[in-house]
Amino acid sequence: MKWVKSWYLNDIILLALIGIFFGAIFMGTNFVYNILSAALTPFGLSGLANELLLGLWCMPGMLAGYLIRLKGSATLGELLAATVEMFFGGQWGITTLISGVVQGFGAELGYIVTGYKHYDWLGLTAAAATTTVVTFGWDLARNGYYKLQLWLLILYVVVRFISMFVFGGLLTKTITDLLDRSHVLKSTH
Repeated sequence: MKWVKSWYLNDIILLALIGIFFGAIFMGTNFVYNILSAALTPFGLSGLANELLLGLWCMPGMLAGYLIRLKGSATLGELLAATVEMFFGGQWGITTLISGVVQGFGAELGYIVTGYKHYDWLGLTAAAATTTVVTFGWDLARNGYYKLQLWLLILYVVVRFISMFVFGGLLTKTITDLLDRSHVLKSTH
């Protein structure tokens, strides 16, 4: 029988901190999104604001999965951040919770694909890729992306992946390395 790590108090506290921190960040991100969307509207590219910022909105799931390294941590981290955003008065209300589950599952899927064994660039890239695919599929249905022209769909998916990789990959790795260097994560992994 293979040993499976259990949830410990420090894992739960770290997950809560990620959720609260990102829930607050999301409130500021919403303002940036609205300004960016308004600026891109005259060019018919208002949806690009979502693509540029989605990596930040999906970062708690990728960060929680990478830091905590337990099954379900990516989904829970994203859902908790979405819940905090909703309670802080986020502009999308309760639908934020649905987005949190979809985005968290996307990140979780990246860790599932790598067998919860690659907490390195492979794992982060897989999480960025699966989050891109899952969330894009969700936006095809929810936001009517299926009605867009092919060139715009290609642009959106490429920008989305870059955003996922920059925020969920590069920034997650940088944050984790800094925390590791400061010995904050000594008992976490």
